[in-house]
Amino acid sequence: MLNPPLPCRPPFWARGGHAQTLLGNLLPSSWLDVPWERLNLKLPDGDSLRIRMARGHSKVVVYLFHGLGGSADSPYIRRAAGQFWQQGHSILAINHRGAGEGRLLAEHPYHLGSSSDLAALIQVGHGFFPEHLHIAIGFSLSATALLLLLGRDRHLGLAQPDRAIAVNPVVDLEKSSHRLATGFNRIYDHHLLNLALKSLRERKAYGLQGDAFQVPRCRTLRDLDGAYTAQAAGFRDRDDYYEQCSCGPYLQRIRTPTVILGSEDDPLCSGWELRDHEPSPSLHLHLEPSGGHLGYLGLGVPGHRWLDYALNHYVKELIQAPTILVPPEFEGQGRETQTAFLVVEKV
Repeated sequence: MLNPPLPCRPPFWARGGHAQTLLGNLLPSSWLDVPWERLNLKLPDGDSLRIRMARGHSKVVVYLFHGLGGSADSPYIRRAAGQFWQQGHSILAINHRGAGEGRLLAEHPYHLGSSSDLAALIQVGHGFFPEHLHIAIGFSLSATALLLLLGRDRHLGLAQPDRAIAVNPVVDLEKSSHRLATGFNRIYDHHLLNLALKSLRERKAYGLQGDAFQVPRCRTLRDLDGAYTAQAAGFRDRDDYYEQCSCGPYLQRIRTPTVILGSEDDPLCSGWELRDHEPSPSLHLHLEPSGGHLGYLGLGVPGHRWLDYALNHYVKELIQAPTILVPPEFEGQGRETQTAFLVVEKV
């Protein structure tokens, strides 16, 4: 059983899910600069990811996976990297397909089911740091992909972390897609859709999408999932994509000691939905009454960044946590690592 951090106490000017989400993204923040090594990771399907690595002196490696529309330069990634680097941990951070420094290096999209991309970075980390404890942290879209890696896909032989934290995962894609297209939430939907369409236009202009490809005309992310993302990612259609990549049904299968951090007022994917699914004994569910989506502005912590404090707390807890015993029906689903050949080059 993990000890919880102190609760998030929102200041009066950041009450409610929308205030938390918007101010958490818009307010300036500071971080410790990390001496990154920049690397290029070539995937078996021909795409490449730009990744960053910093070598620490502890026996812990922390992986940082950003959300939709983000990159390794997202403030929440840079703050987390800085604080864990300061503690001596080694850090590996990703730019997902088409994101950040790697925006023109991938033909395929990154999506909520991109668990194999997370596993590829973890496989690289095991190669660089074979005797370390490996802790993966996923935010939003990557939180969902991380939980799918740990639950849905662990029998596939993909590389696994030793511990994990998932922040604001999307539990039910069908519900979340409708929620995003409703009321005030359309602001988030419009912003994320514009980022996705801008990326598609840039990649088409660069020749990555093929001459016949036409950027779809969509009004919502749900439309884009149906017109482009599902098929480009190899799913039959949007319904198939949403069914296979909603992480809720797979939470029971997780064996890795894992923290799920969510908020009840998250406008994109309410933490209440996590209560609809039976967790495995390896899961520690932490729901805050208020925190929004990747917001978590709270009193009593530096810069009002309660999320940074909570991640620091749970990483320390997970370092000390023993592997949690699970029922016999989960045995045999081991943590063999994938054998796909990966090429890592310095940039």
